[in-house]
Amino acid sequence: MSGRGPKRELAEKIAGEITLSADPGATLRKWRTDFGVSQTDLASELDISSSVISDYESGRRESPGIGVVRRLVEGLLAIDERRGGDRIRQYGRVLSAGFESDIVYDLREYATSIPLVKLYDDIDATEVAAGNTDRISGHTVIDSIEAITRLSSEEFFRLYGQSTNRVLVFTGVTRGESPLVALRVVNPTPNAVILHGIDEDDLWDHAADLARIDGYSLAVTDTDLDELLEYLVGLE
Repeated sequence: MSGRGPKRELAEKIAGEITLSADPGATLRKWRTDFGVSQTDLASELDISSSVISDYESGRRESPGIGVVRRLVEGLLAIDERRGGDRIRQYGRVLSAGFESDIVYDLREYATSIPLVKLYDDIDATEVAAGNTDRISGHTVIDSIEAITRLSSEEFFRLYGQSTNRVLVFTGVTRGESPLVALRVVNPTPNAVILHGIDEDDLWDHAADLARIDGYSLAVTDTDLDELLEYLVGLE
């Protein structure tokens, strides 16, 4: 893992989180599952028994030392690289935009624009307000609470990446009031907003009205977050 760049930055982040965690096993499990790597696959990569990985993650084995953590991290990154490097590139995009990965899960520009209706169909989203445009050419997936509490209005605008012709996906939403009010201080607005984790019945009463005033499409979905991210990462 020599040289700087997204891979090295990500390796240091993962290793640091595991080493400093009050529960290193749980943190290892979080990263392994985020990479979509099974205990068996990681164990095979490291030429050890899968029970060793299981013991570390469950706390049955003493917390791994720095050398073991390094091997575990290298194993995760090596598997990701063989699969095409999606997670490494995903982190690189977020890093290059100046965000922490606990605020922005993914930020991507597409080669061509895609119809919003196709996106909504594929992720089982329900549109509650139509916007002024019906296509997007990128997305940003955001932890709504972290973004609202930690980002300035200038940083909030940088969530748009290269273009406002995109969909902002806010995760961890309970009613939708906070992210939609936060969007009112940013000009211009995105083409579309998806509130993740709720259905239409749980939506804030004024959400659709705000979307119509500002001219963006608003939709909700309660699709599993990992499945949602896996789908979005595959868009070109």
